[in-house]
Formats: sequence, structure tokens, C-alpha cells
Amino acid sequence: MKVFNLMKEQLQIDFDNIIKTSSFTKRDIELKQNSLNEFIKTGFPNRRDENWKFSDLNQIIKKNIGDLSFYNDYSLSNKIDTSVFIDGLEHNKIVFVNGRIEKIDFDYEKKDKIKIIDEPEIDNRSNNFNSLIDLNKAFTNKSYKILIKKDYQLEKPLIIYHVTNDKIKSKNINLSLDFQLEENSSLRLIDLFNDNSEKNFLNIFYNFDLKQNAILKNYKIDKIENTNVKYSFNNIEQAANSLSETFILSSGSHFFKNEINCNLNGKYSSAFINGIFSLSNDRHHEVRTTINHLTENTKSYQLIKSVLNDSSKAVYQGKIFVNSEAQKTDGYQLSKAILLNEASEFNAKPELEIYADDVKCSHGSASGSLDEDSIFYIMSRGLDYQQSRELLINGFLLDVIEKITDSEIKNLIKNTIGLKE
Repeated sequence: MKVFNLMKEQLQIDFDNIIKTSSFTKRDIELKQNSLNEFIKTGFPNRRDENWKFSDLNQIIKKNIGDLSFYNDYSLSNKIDTSVFIDGLEHNKIVFVNGRIEKIDFDYEKKDKIKIIDEPEIDNRSNNFNSLIDLNKAFTNKSYKILIKKDYQLEKPLIIYHVTNDKIKSKNINLSLDFQLEENSSLRLIDLFNDNSEKNFLNIFYNFDLKQNAILKNYKIDKIENTNVKYSFNNIEQAANSLSETFILSSGSHFFKNEINCNLNGKYSSAFINGIFSLSNDRHHEVRTTINHLTENTKSYQLIKSVLNDSSKAVYQGKIFVNSEAQKTDGYQLSKAILLNEASEFNAKPELEIYADDVKCSHGSASGSLDEDSIFYIMSRGLDYQQSRELLINGFLLDVIEKITDSEIKNLIKNTIGLKE
């Protein structure tokens, strides 16, 4: 769908205001204007796009936010509310407040092992993904590249705090970060969303470049209830023997779509994606994954589970692509959902596209209500009906949590959800 003329005008006005108050080079401005033109040409994704067949983002924004504004004065600093910081877990920090980076803190690490590169523009790399990346490129104020040097494993996790408050000026926030993990390095990264604003659209782009034997563990936590609309895109490039592990806890926002594109470029590289949707009211959350097995002896594993109440909706779209050179591929994906209400909805679209003959790939999906016989059996052991339901839901979700390989972060997420073993 074309962007309406009124929004086109607003986009260009806000873009011009950002350029006036920023210090971009002429080349930066050209790249940003080209990205804006591409977004205006295409507009927000809608159901005619196969990757968005279950949601029309333009309609979601119009219904839940209204008219978007895109200008934010990033020259003004924001006060950091330290109460949002996680207690009991020593960690490094990157703090975004209303879209502006207010703090980068690697106090627990060796300073010569981490390089922070201030990039006015994240890239001029081509965009083969979607129009939201064009929007992100056009309006991202400042990008940083975080480089983890060879043979260095971070001592403590890095938590990126995504904070919004009532001081926000723009209805649209665009963030981008670039991570490079050199050979034999590792990073534990937690994205923590803390929304104290309402009816905003947050658009995030991360690029990860994992060199040989590098390890990335990324955990995304969206738990606080809010009326915001969010979109997050992770692009992950993996060299030989590298490993990426992604966990998504999707619960709080009105709408949240996580997309992950992972290219297994090197032999014996592997990617693991696990996630939980725990939704109520009319929340609508999605995850879309594309795992590209591009060479031999690569592995991927995906497990997504949903618990849906009221009129909430969850969507899982997962694709495993295996090219002709990717013999000995091992690819697995499974999605399951428990529907606690007749009005709740779960949609799954698993895909296998395979051009090699010596592979082991499978996919599956299932949804249904809680088993009343199991509830009755648990009640016969002394629990009431509600306790019995909670015990079954707890067991349903626990095996996803157990896929988390970092015990410290596993306990953090268990406590966040309130799961008990």
C-alpha cells in the first residue's frame, strides 16, 4: 500500500528537520534520503506481502496509534531512571531513552578488548529485507558498532535497556546497532524493554557478524504491559563453527513482530531460536525466522510455544532454506500453542525449501486447549482448578526455558515469567 500523501508530507518535513539539527555528511544525507524515498514508494508492510499475511502494519498503527510523527530532537539528553536497572545481576549497559543513547558502560570488561565505533550511519549495505529497514535507515540518528576482539569472552552480560517515558516527542523511534564478534569471542546480550510511554512505534535493526568460533547468546524480554507497537529485525551472519542462540519472551506490547534472518555461511555453524508468547487481551505478537543453510554440516533448531488468552493472537512463520551445497544439514522447527479462550488465535506457517539430498530436516505445528482430563487428575491430588491449570501451563513452557544454556540468565527469565520447577 502506498503511503498516503499526508504521511508523505509529514515524513519529508520531519526528515528535513532532523537533517537541520544533525551533523551528517553530504553522503550520509544522500543515503538517508534514498532510504526515505524507498520507504515512501513501498509504505508499511501489509497482507499482500507473504511475510505479513497475518497482519497489516499500516492498519495496526492507524488503529492503535493514529498519525505518526517522526521528528525527535536528539540533541537534548534524557535523564536515566536507574530504577529500571536489574538488581542482583552484574552486567554491562547500553541505555536508550526515547530513542537516544544515553549511556554505554562496559565497566566489567577489559577496555582494550572492546571497541565502540561511533557510526553516523549504520551502513550503505543493500536492503533485501523490507520497507521498515528503509524507514530505520532514514531516521536513525546515530548508530554504533560494538566490536568484540579476538579471543575475548565478555565477563558479564550486556543489557540493552529500551526505555520510553512521557517526555517522548516522536511517535516513531528508530534504533540500529552493529555487532562484530571476532574469532573465538563471545557475547551474552539481553534486550530489555521498559515502556512508560503509550502508543508509539519502535523500529529496531541489529546486524551481527560472527567470525569463526564466535558465540552469540541474545535474549529479548518484552514483559511490561503497554500499548506500543514494536518491530525488531536481527540479521545474523555466521562463519565456521560459530553459534547463535536467540530466546524471545514476548508478552507486554500491544503488537510486536520479531524477525530473524540467519545465514549459516561456514561449516559447522549452528543457530538456535526458542521463544515464548504469553498473551492476553487483544495483544498480537509474531515471530518470523529464516535460517539459510548455505554450506555443509550446519545445524538449526527452533522451538516456539504460546499460551493465548482472551482475544490475543500469535503467529509463527519459520523457514529453513537449504541450498544445493549444504549437504549434512540438520534443521528442526516446532511450534505449539495452548488456547485458553475460544476467541484466541494461533497461526503457523512452517516452511522447508531444500535443494540438497543428504539432509535431516523436519517441521511441525500443533495447537489446542488444555486437557480437561489432566486438570481433573491434578485436582484429585489436592489442587484446585486454577492451580491445576497453572501447573499444566508451567510444564508446557518449562522445556523452552530449559533450552537456555546460560544458567544465570535462565534463572532471570524464570523469575521474570514466574515459572517454578
